Amino acid sequence: MTSDLVLLPGLICDERLWRDVMSELPARSMVADLTQDDSIAAMAAKTLAAAPARFALAGLSMGGYVAFEIMRQAPERVTHLALFDTSARADDEARRETRRKGIELAKTGRFIGVSRGLLASLIAPQHMGTLVAAEVQAMSERVGPEAYMRQQVAILGRIDSRVTLGAISVPTLVGVGEADKMTPPELAQEIAAGIAGAALVTFADSAHLPTMENPGAVVAAMRGWLGR
Repeated sequence: MTSDLVLLPGLICDERLWRDVMSELPARSMVADLTQDDSIAAMAAKTLAAAPARFALAGLSMGGYVAFEIMRQAPERVTHLALFDTSARADDEARRETRRKGIELAKTGRFIGVSRGLLASLIAPQHMGTLVAAEVQAMSERVGPEAYMRQQVAILGRIDSRVTLGAISVPTLVGVGEADKMTPPELAQEIAAGIAGAALVTFADSAHLPTMENPGAVVAAMRGWLGR
């Protein structure tokens, strides 16, 4: 089983996204800071500069975009790859427009409205009004509007990763919440189909943030993956 694990957060997420998973895995874990850069390539390069020489890599949502870029920049350093609730595709124009509107709202001081508006898309309906919902909201507020805008610019500029899926040869886990509407299960299926030997797991009781909504299921999947 690998001893070092690098974890990549999603948009307006921090270490809390991975807290309940890290505490249950037998690996030294590092959560990358993806709040300082406005390109996926720069996020990947900064993560690589801070990471161990060899490591297992897991990314959720935007973290998955960064994981794909790390696999392009330094595939020889990655022993295992996990991709949760993400997409190998570039945004379509409708999603790009939504991101641009979010940036404009944040610029005018309405970031709290943006993050609250996103909440119903991030977690399953049964988690609304719970501690999980409150922690997701608090996490987005800690990250804040400046980082949010940088991250959205980075996501808007990302490339389509479908063409490089076939080059990935490390043990790969692809996971998705069964109720994820932001990156629905068919996108996870597409990624798994493009990577030889990839395992595909669907997490019950979860939408876009299974590491917070159903961490036990994520831990179980990751234990098996790290043991490959």
